[in-house]
Amino acid sequence: MRNIQYILIFIGILLLQFSCRDGAAKNNGVAIFECPMHCEGDITYNEPGNCKICKMDLMEVAKSVRKVEADYISEESIFNLTTKWVTEENRTIELKDLKGKTLVMVMIYTTCKAACPRLVADMRNIEKQLPQENRKNMHFVLVSIDPETDTPEHLKAFALENQMDEEHWTFLQGTKDGVREFANVLAMKYKQISPIDFSHSNIISVLNAKGELIHQQEGLGVDNKETILKIKELIR
Repeated sequence: MRNIQYILIFIGILLLQFSCRDGAAKNNGVAIFECPMHCEGDITYNEPGNCKICKMDLMEVAKSVRKVEADYISEESIFNLTTKWVTEENRTIELKDLKGKTLVMVMIYTTCKAACPRLVADMRNIEKQLPQENRKNMHFVLVSIDPETDTPEHLKAFALENQMDEEHWTFLQGTKDGVREFANVLAMKYKQISPIDFSHSNIISVLNAKGELIHQQEGLGVDNKETILKIKELIR
């Protein structure tokens, strides 16, 4: 009889251990803990303990919930647009492929001799004012409003000529309808006034990693202090 009791106790202990493991195991068997006050930002731990700053008990969170939040696209996001684009590397992408990085975007055409060279210079100026170690978290994107002329080969040549061929620079050729749709989202106006010329707004847009418009800089050679500040807030 006593042996049976020992066996039942042993089985109960095993069941309790498995139950505890089941409760702690989330997202491939790893429990995730973080400070409930988020004192350390996005830093998480694989075991319970105390926050190094406020000393509060770490709170268990479900990593799967974080993934849902990261994958969420709001109605204001440019990632809702499903148009196909071709990069200067002749790679077909959608805008959502740029998700996860701060975006600095401008719409130009490479044969422009007036405003566009100055917009390109403004983009370069913004890049130079940002820490180099942060550029891996960014994309500087130039979208052509003249997709017939600005083929991937033409865009690649332009990128090389202007020393904008590093990984954080991306040039996009779209369809006429796709370009028009994208311009409307950014409130950017353009119009073809001759076979080789366009009139257009001079706007540089800053979007967060979810593709939501955060800030716009309008004009040529303007003070970009606020633009730099907004970008730094997003990438830190």
